[in-house]
Amino acid sequence: MSQPFELPDFYLAYPARLNPHLEEAREHTKRWARGMGMLEGSGVWDEHDLDSHDYALLCAYTHPDCDGPELSLVTDWYVWVFFFDDHFLELFKRTQDRPGGKAYLDRLPAFMPMDLSVGTPEPTNPVEAGLADLWARTVPAMSMDWRRRFALNTEHLLNESLWELSNININRIPNPVEYIEMRRKVGGAPWSAGLVEHAVGAEIPPSVAGSRPLRVLKDAFSDGVHLRNDLFSYERETQEEGELSNGVLVLETFFGCSTQEAADSVNDLLTSRIQQFENTALTELPPLFAEKGLTPDECAAVLAYVKGLQDWQSGGHEWHMRSSRYMNGASAGSAPSPFSLRPQGLGTSAADLRALAGLIGAGRARSFTHVPYQRVGPSRIPEFTMPFTTTLSPHLANARRNNVEWARRVRLLEADPGLPGSDVWDEPRLIDIDLPLCAAGIDPDATPEELDLSSGWLTWGTYADDYYPVVYGRTRNLAGAKQANERLSLFMPIDGEPVPAPATGLERALADLWQRTAGPLDIEARRDFRTAVEVMTESWLWELANQLQNRIPDPVDYLEMRRTTFGSELTLSLSRISHGRQIPAEIYRSGPMQSLENAAMDYAALMNDVFSYQKEVEFEGEVHNGVLVVQNFFDCDYPTALGIVNDLMTSRINQFEHVAEHELPILYDDFGLDGKTRQALDHYVQDFRYWLAGIKTWHEDCVRYREADILRHSGRGGRHATAARQFAGPSGLGTSAARVLATSLRPTSVRR
Repeated sequence: MSQPFELPDFYLAYPARLNPHLEEAREHTKRWARGMGMLEGSGVWDEHDLDSHDYALLCAYTHPDCDGPELSLVTDWYVWVFFFDDHFLELFKRTQDRPGGKAYLDRLPAFMPMDLSVGTPEPTNPVEAGLADLWARTVPAMSMDWRRRFALNTEHLLNESLWELSNININRIPNPVEYIEMRRKVGGAPWSAGLVEHAVGAEIPPSVAGSRPLRVLKDAFSDGVHLRNDLFSYERETQEEGELSNGVLVLETFFGCSTQEAADSVNDLLTSRIQQFENTALTELPPLFAEKGLTPDECAAVLAYVKGLQDWQSGGHEWHMRSSRYMNGASAGSAPSPFSLRPQGLGTSAADLRALAGLIGAGRARSFTHVPYQRVGPSRIPEFTMPFTTTLSPHLANARRNNVEWARRVRLLEADPGLPGSDVWDEPRLIDIDLPLCAAGIDPDATPEELDLSSGWLTWGTYADDYYPVVYGRTRNLAGAKQANERLSLFMPIDGEPVPAPATGLERALADLWQRTAGPLDIEARRDFRTAVEVMTESWLWELANQLQNRIPDPVDYLEMRRTTFGSELTLSLSRISHGRQIPAEIYRSGPMQSLENAAMDYAALMNDVFSYQKEVEFEGEVHNGVLVVQNFFDCDYPTALGIVNDLMTSRINQFEHVAEHELPILYDDFGLDGKTRQALDHYVQDFRYWLAGIKTWHEDCVRYREADILRHSGRGGRHATAARQFAGPSGLGTSAARVLATSLRPTSVRR
């Protein structure tokens, strides 16, 4: 039977190398697997299965530099994780036994004690026996910080199998964004990244383990590993196992395209994620090292880890090309079809543009060569799917008046001394943007004081988001923006720390809002809320760095960062505060709750991108817009990209409703929540519905996104914006000077 598609031409940045201790690992791991009960009699594997899958070859390719005993240990871990996957499939996925699967998974964390002296329960199956043995052999060489991180990744790998099982039970194929997020946990590549630290003998310093660069490196690595696996495993998973969680199937369903087209798109996304890894390693790690003051040894440890991830990526590809577990017969190295339209024969490889594009990752060039200020015309607003209606607070009129008075009192609308361009708003603009309208829709039941406070936070966040590109972006002053962020944190004291005198309107406004918000909160709630603000301000630095590179972001990185640049997490934190401590922290950390929150945040942020497309792309020369990101990634026109974004928005709002209706009730039962907590969670979900509907109403009714509004407000009446747009048009030989002039005339940038 022919394969369902031809494997695409992969972007392979690093050559695969083979560990010389391969045979030692093969012999050892077969003895170990048999001793754990994974072979004859297990009902899952026999010796032939283990030999044909050849996990020792996988580990020898993915960990080419470690010694023999380390390679054997790592190989045992991979034998265990693949056996678990097949064991869970046979026992629970095929039978669709979710309660049995949950009971099975609930026991496994007990076999990973932080302190080995605590001991473990008596194993009842090969998975438990293997985990107990591996944990005892692995963790003595590692710090407590690494143990916690690795145990958490292992639990995610195990527990999110229930998500896959739940989707099979209702015959549901996830949407692309949901799939990427959940695949990181189910697929286990973050777990693999933890083993890389062990294999290279270099732990990530705790001071940077949670930083954006390290998080993005792990996520981009994980996505690359999983998307590659999806291409090779599509035939087995969809035709033999009835699996619905495969990236090719997800895109095939979402776009309604052929399997080959979906496979090519998955490969494009795989390439983009690897190039995101490279960009992060080259541009974000050096500043991080300096900012955190890492020692030379700590820097070397992080770089060894990065090299280990690169080795894994290239070695994993080589293993997929050789393993009998996967579809790999239609690779670029296979015999050519006599009817191929591609040039064939000696000396024709350079003429194969499709293969060449795959090998060099041609999409990278588009990301850095975008010409700003191109004429795109008025933003086109499609018919959005919005199942919720807006109810406005009866206190809106007062909130509007109070918001203007507050902005005057903290001098938010005045220029800051020594900072050219810092008068980014005036009073008419503040009134037109009408952020109290947004607050009134988001929280229709708010008291007058709560509505004023919410309006103030929305005003501060939107103003600050405008302020950074103008004050620091135009001058390419990334260091100044970082210093401004550090000062902003000083105005959010946790436990009575002294606060300096504010020097700018931004600082005065934050100091006032913090005092009114944090006063009633306990220490932990204050710390959580300050973190939410700091995450947002840090995301603006990411935008500035991309702007300096003239780089359109990778689509996955963009969407995940957009949640913070849009201020969604700040709004989320305010909502959590309103529910106090009724909802346990582990509920917020659960997969279904994160899925619900992310779906809502993505819908709102993409809606903003649709409304602000002309303002950002044509008038501001912005690269951070979801429609533009899709245009760049798929190399398509505006209407096509808009259709894709609207489809994605629809899938995200449908996912929100799916999680609320189907996954949260299961979560309530899994955690044994009482009636009061369930009611608080139901109110939390309702708050999201208000939030989504209120944001849509604000976009439709505020005076901000129509071409006439943009011209009136941009550059003091549109003069600079119009000039920039005029000079954006010329292209071709001899017109680069015009584009330089267009950049120099860049108008005030507004992100929301």
